[in-house]
Amino acid sequence: MGFEPSARAQELIGRVEQFLRTEIEPVEAEVHAATKAAADPWQPQPAFRELQRKARAQGLWNLFLPPAEPGNEQYGEGLSNLDYAPIAELTGRSFLAPYVFNCNAPDTGNMEVLLRYGTPEQKKQWLEPLLDGAIRSAFCMTEPDVASSDATNMAATAVLDGDEVVVNGRKWWSTGVGHPDCELLIFMGLTDPEAHRYARHTMVLVPRDTPGVKVERLLPAMSRYDEPHGHGEISFTDVRVPAANILVGPGRAFEIAQGRLGPGRVHHCMRLIGLAEHALELALLRGTSRTAFGKPLVNLGGNRERIADARIAINQARLLVLQTAWLLDTQGLAGALSEVSQIKVAVPRMAQEVIDMAIQLHGGGGLSDDYPLAAAWTSARALRLADGPDEVHRGVVAKVELAKYQSTKGGAE
Repeated sequence: MGFEPSARAQELIGRVEQFLRTEIEPVEAEVHAATKAAADPWQPQPAFRELQRKARAQGLWNLFLPPAEPGNEQYGEGLSNLDYAPIAELTGRSFLAPYVFNCNAPDTGNMEVLLRYGTPEQKKQWLEPLLDGAIRSAFCMTEPDVASSDATNMAATAVLDGDEVVVNGRKWWSTGVGHPDCELLIFMGLTDPEAHRYARHTMVLVPRDTPGVKVERLLPAMSRYDEPHGHGEISFTDVRVPAANILVGPGRAFEIAQGRLGPGRVHHCMRLIGLAEHALELALLRGTSRTAFGKPLVNLGGNRERIADARIAINQARLLVLQTAWLLDTQGLAGALSEVSQIKVAVPRMAQEVIDMAIQLHGGGGLSDDYPLAAAWTSARALRLADGPDEVHRGVVAKVELAKYQSTKGGAE
C-alpha cells in the first residue's frame, strides 16, 4: 500500500497550487463580495468566468475524470482516486476553486454517472456540454415528505407510459439548481413498488425547461444561499420525457447511485481536509499575532494543545481518505464499502471541530464574513447530512464488522 501520487499527479498538484496562490486567492474575497452586492447574485461574476478561462487554458480542467474505460477514450485519460485526492484537498481550501476547475459537486458526480452509465446519445447531449462547462446540472433525490436517509423511501414517481416516462413528485436540497446555467436534472423516482426494495427506483434525465418542472424555492443552508449555485426545492407535475432518457434501465437507480457515491465521497472528504488545513493556518496566524493578558493567544487557555490536536486529527483523517481512495482504485466499491462510510463520518466531524477551534481564536470576527470560517463551519456541518447522515454510515460500518463474525459465531443482524 503506497499513497505516493504518480508523476503526472505531482506535476498537476504543483500547477493547481500555483494557480490557487497566484490567480484565485488574490481575488476570491472580491468575487464573493461582488456576488453578495450584485442586484442579481445568481449571475456568476465576470471575474469568475475569467478564472475559468485561465484554468482551462492551462489544462486545469475536469481533473476529477477517472481513467478512461473502453468506449470512453474520447473523453481523455483521467486520474485515479488516489491521484486526484491531493488535488481535491488543494481545491477545498477555496470556495471558488472547485468551480473554477470544473470539478465541483454535484456536476462531477453527474458527469461520472453519464460517463459510466450513459448511452452515446445521452453523452453527446449532456455529458459533453457539462465537460465543456457550457451547462450545469443538479441531482434530484432527497424529498421533503419522507425520511430520505433511507433512500428506499423515495415516493416521487417515474412511471413508464409507452415510449415516455412520466415524472411526478417533489425534491429538495437539489444543489446547483439556482445557477442560471443549470439545464439538466437527474431525477430518482419510484417505478415498480412491487419489485425488490433496491430495484424499485429509476434515474431519469430531465431537462430543466421541461413543462411541469418548477423550482418552488431556493433553500438557505443555515442562512446561506450559496449564490450563484444554491439548493432548491423542485416540483415535478406530470413531467413527460422520452423513455430514452432513462439511465441504464428501469429499476437500476440504486446500482447507479452506489457507483456514483464512492468517488464522490472521497472528493468531498479531501476538499474538507483542505478546508480544515486552511482553518488551522488561519488559527495559527491569529494566535501568534494577537495578544491578550500580556501573552500571545496561542499561549492562553490550552490553545497549544488544541492546535496540536487539530494537526493530529487532520493527518489521521487524510490517511484514512487516502487509504479509501487506494481501495476504490484497487478493489472497487465492494472492497472499500466500510472505508467509504468511515471517511464520511470521520472527516466532516474532524473539520467541524478544527474550524470551530479557529473561530474561537478569532473571537467575534470568526462569526463574521470578514473571514471564511463561518461559511467553512456551515459547509462541514452540512456534509454530516449530505450523501447520507452519520447514523446511516455508522450502520454500514457496523454491519461490515459484524458480518466478519456472524458466520462462525452468530451475532446480531
